[in-house]
Amino acid sequence: MQLTEVTNKSSEQDFIHVNVLVNQGNSNYIRPLEKDVVDVFDPAKNKTFRFGEAKRWVLKNADGELVGRIAAFTNTKYRNKGDDVKVGGMGFFDCINNQEAVELLLNVAKHWLLQQGMEAMDGPINFGERDRWWGLVVEGFQSPLYCMNYNPPYYRALLEAYGFEPFYHQICLGMDPKKPLSEKIAERHALYAKDPAFSVTNIKKNQFEKFAADFASVYNAAWAGHGGLKEIKKDQVVLMFNKMKPVMDERLLWFAYYNEKPIAIFINLPDLNQWFKHLNGKFDLLHKLKFLWVKKTKECKKFTGLVFGVIPEYHGKGMDAFIIGEADKMVKSKEFQYLDYEMQWIGDFNPKMINVGLGLGDVYQSRKLTTYRYLFDRTKEFKRHPIL
Repeated sequence: MQLTEVTNKSSEQDFIHVNVLVNQGNSNYIRPLEKDVVDVFDPAKNKTFRFGEAKRWVLKNADGELVGRIAAFTNTKYRNKGDDVKVGGMGFFDCINNQEAVELLLNVAKHWLLQQGMEAMDGPINFGERDRWWGLVVEGFQSPLYCMNYNPPYYRALLEAYGFEPFYHQICLGMDPKKPLSEKIAERHALYAKDPAFSVTNIKKNQFEKFAADFASVYNAAWAGHGGLKEIKKDQVVLMFNKMKPVMDERLLWFAYYNEKPIAIFINLPDLNQWFKHLNGKFDLLHKLKFLWVKKTKECKKFTGLVFGVIPEYHGKGMDAFIIGEADKMVKSKEFQYLDYEMQWIGDFNPKMINVGLGLGDVYQSRKLTTYRYLFDRTKEFKRHPIL
């Protein structure tokens, strides 16, 4: 077998194509947009390069056929609660069902990370934010959400045979949004609904500056400093909203306030893969025009949760029920076309948030992904991610 570092456009295309090859014949597979993967490894597009490095390799067999790929990266901003080792990452892992090929790929990632001073590697993870390309699918192999990893079931056995252990599990929850919410949610919602000081409103596309400031306020209070997450600036949120604008449905982004103070956010989007699955991974000018046609002619029936946050002052006080209850009024309306809802993953180290999701009503686990860890010192005690 021949292992080659990705250094040019040709090998980059090989890197992209491996993912297609290992998933061919699977009707649930949705080919990721090439642009979304390539941009991860472009220093001009990915700000994570300010804090680390990334390398990619592809693997071919003796006949010159593509059989695997992997990326490895360091990121000084990547850390988890309780970490007592320097941890690098591996991701964009794909391979045929062959342990020898797997070991070649994982060994090259491990050895490169050792050279960078790392003591462990987590994977498969992203070289960047955790809302994309994070974790190995171990349960629920239905079609992936946009920018969600997807893999054949045999990957789990291959990684665990190498020595990876589950660092934490990532739980995705689904529900029929047209079904009633739980009585508990309804009761807790009613406590706030009768007080005019509390309100919920949808985002307005012509007021991005205001809502960006409100988003940043809640986000920073709820998450900044946790799990390596840094404070977000209003201008960054404006940029994010403008990127989302072509596919944004204003009805799916809710903001809760006490008088004028933002206290909670509930951010959702249509599941873009319901449209992107028709583009076969391409997003050049021709396919952008095709996307506009697809978006206009093929109705999206599924939406997905991206961000849910409540400022610390309202934790445990039912604010989650209030914003969800207000959102539910629109969800239950006749003109609301979405018939399926899936929340982005919640780490099993955060049981409180999992319980919030499960408490909505008729909720089920839609899929489970796993973030694995491999300690380079095989005599060191393995520790799972601590419970928050």
